[in-house]
Amino acid sequence: MSQVASPPDTLPVSPARPSTGGAAKTVTRVTYAAILVLLLAAPLLGLYPVFVMKLLCFALFACAFNLLLGFTGLLSFGHAAFFGSAAYITGWLVKSQGWTPELAIAAGTLGAALIGLVVGTVAIRRQGIYFAMITLAIAQMVYFVCLQVPFTGGEDGLQGVPRGSLFGIVSLVPDISMYYFVVALFVLCFLFIARIVGSPFGQVLKMIRENEPRAISLGYHVDRYKLLAFVLSAGLAGLAGSLKTLVMGFATLTDVHWSMSGEVILMTLLGGVGTFFGPVFGAGIVISLQNLLADKVGSWVTVIIGVIFVLCVLAFRKGVVGELQAWRERRKRAADTSGT
Repeated sequence: MSQVASPPDTLPVSPARPSTGGAAKTVTRVTYAAILVLLLAAPLLGLYPVFVMKLLCFALFACAFNLLLGFTGLLSFGHAAFFGSAAYITGWLVKSQGWTPELAIAAGTLGAALIGLVVGTVAIRRQGIYFAMITLAIAQMVYFVCLQVPFTGGEDGLQGVPRGSLFGIVSLVPDISMYYFVVALFVLCFLFIARIVGSPFGQVLKMIRENEPRAISLGYHVDRYKLLAFVLSAGLAGLAGSLKTLVMGFATLTDVHWSMSGEVILMTLLGGVGTFFGPVFGAGIVISLQNLLADKVGSWVTVIIGVIFVLCVLAFRKGVVGELQAWRERRKRAADTSGT
């Protein structure tokens, strides 16, 4: 009687291939570390601190907006209301009331968050273009208030806002002191946004963005999540506006104008909606172009930026950083397919 060969105890295993996901995370961390080192060394490299501070303020503004649009799927046309209202609150408290900068920044951020709570409570009852138009309408009301109330300075705005001393000890008057204060706040806020997106709360926001009816069917109170995301986004936008006022020394009606809302949308779309570094990159492009071209072409800088935006949208539909990430994902899938 012939014996039947028993199956082998082990099956042949294909050679292990390096994990592309781990390599991608390593590259991302190294890139962020390099950018942080560049930020810390920027004054030593001859970069103008005020320009970099302004860039970081608008980068934070764009990151705050991206938290709402990129990770929650809500398009707001009125984010300038939070940016500008916080700028006015902080400027007035520092200049007229003698508050220290950290307290004035906290008050401006809280004020923007409270305005965001009011706006969000009204706006989240609608979706799509109706949501966007409600935010725009309320933002125009905020613009009218800032134009009429006495403490904002009307059309002249608040001028000559002092930087003061941090906790009454560290003077922020020198550009270097103010620079590292802004860098520290920007890094903390960037990590905070990354933590929000990576948390269970952030995963629910992504699910709402992708398929809101499914999120409702699973028992999530969608309106609560959207409202909290809106308030967080408004508060971070307010923090950006508060920092901008201290850096530049003024707050004007431009900060609450509808064009500022359009500018932050431009920054986010240009860099890449739903990416972490995309809004920072988009803000860098816009602010750099404004700084380089404003004294050369005057008001035509808006036209030039518009043309560049159209070209980038046609060439990079997901934004510059978004397209780079998509290209990396395609390479990863191709490598996985070829290895199987």
